[in-house]
Amino acid sequence: MKQAMLIVNPSSGKELGKHYSDHALKTMKEMGYETFLRLTKGEGDAMEFAREACEKRYDFLAAMGGDGTINEAINGMAEQEHRPLFGLIPLGTVNDFARALNIPMKPEEAIEIFKQNHVQKTDVGKINDRYFVNIVAVGALAEASFSTPVEQKSKLGPLAYIIEGMKKMKEKQPFELKVQSEHDWEGEALLMLIALTNSVGGMETIAPEAKVNDGQLHVFIIKDMALPQFLLLLPKILLGELAGSEHVHYMKVTNLQANSTYEMIANVDGDEGDMLPITIENLKQHLDILVPNKK
Repeated sequence: MKQAMLIVNPSSGKELGKHYSDHALKTMKEMGYETFLRLTKGEGDAMEFAREACEKRYDFLAAMGGDGTINEAINGMAEQEHRPLFGLIPLGTVNDFARALNIPMKPEEAIEIFKQNHVQKTDVGKINDRYFVNIVAVGALAEASFSTPVEQKSKLGPLAYIIEGMKKMKEKQPFELKVQSEHDWEGEALLMLIALTNSVGGMETIAPEAKVNDGQLHVFIIKDMALPQFLLLLPKILLGELAGSEHVHYMKVTNLQANSTYEMIANVDGDEGDMLPITIENLKQHLDILVPNKK
């Protein structure tokens, strides 16, 4: 019998993880899998469980939770010798990775997707010694996400990130940035975004060109400018026109190094990451993920 693991964060999605795990286990059994359930209790658990699934050479690994749980599971799988087929069931606030893969936001519908057995080869980003699936951001604004209180995320969803971002905007803090890649850039920046997918902070218009399997890092460097000009960029973000602004340097690369004379901390998929310098690369089509069959 094929073997699988289901990782569940019981505290995600207003603590509905346990409720939906029964549905997922039943579905996976119908698909012919002997499934081992793992419940996370704290940070790092999902990563350890995913690594266990790789080491035991399971055929299928499913993760249920928010972006943090999904990200941990992928960090456990990335660059392992054996990487199981992967499925995700979103229970979080924003669910960027699930949105980018067109996976339904309703958990019961996301579970039903498994039965279609439609596989999408998907890129994974690597930053220093860890992995990401959506975005790396650098700048004072980028700290908004990991400084957003958990309670606020739960109550307000994507709006919570915007509120924290608006607070930081008043503190407009340019920093010296040096990027080395196929295309180099150096100057004063307000924010650097490095996107793997088109969904960032619940919005699917920041990097509309980005595809989950294109092997590219989509880099947006927002240059230093007056606050009124910066505010005028917001409509461009909503319209998917950020790359066309004269105040934004946009490039597509496969890897890069970023450095600054300032003490800048990278935001990695919404969580606090490493301090610059950072080295980033795209691991093209690194994971096989179950997604909806559009046919």
